[in-house]
Amino acid sequence: MSNSIGRARGLNNTATHPREAGFTYIGLLIAVVVLGLALSAVGIVWRTQGQREREQELLFIGRDFRNAIASYYNAAAAGAHQYPQEIDDLLEDKRGPEPRHHLRRYYADPMTGAQDWTIVRVAALGITGIASSAKGEPIKKAGFESGETAFADATCYCDWQFLFLPRVALRRANTVHKASD
Repeated sequence: MSNSIGRARGLNNTATHPREAGFTYIGLLIAVVVLGLALSAVGIVWRTQGQREREQELLFIGRDFRNAIASYYNAAAAGAHQYPQEIDDLLEDKRGPEPRHHLRRYYADPMTGAQDWTIVRVAALGITGIASSAKGEPIKKAGFESGETAFADATCYCDWQFLFLPRVALRRANTVHKASD
């Protein structure tokens, strides 16, 4: 009789159907695998979205640098155009009586997280542009602004060069190039 009381209270741990315990275990394992796959997919989407956001930030910062170089170039007195020699020249232009700030701050490269930009220089002129030093492959391949159509063929972020080349300089370069042919 004490045995029947123990069963009624649930004190007997022997399973009446041993197959039920194995089925529950397999079901739990399948649930863990499905959850792991779902989390993996979410991680990939999250990483891709983060990379797209960093690309947009790179485009914004690169255009800001290009605009700052253009502003510096055009701010010269009496048409004596000059490119900056250092990034600090964009942060504080001391060529006039009042210092000018063509660039608000020296941004970090969003693809690397550091201020390790590749500075594009023309030996006799100075800084004509800037590019990321990141070697990763861009996700964005289309939909660039005019003047950035070469970005569509880029194999790495370092190919996204934000250059300021005034039209007069381009015409002179083309004229010299054609004359040498």
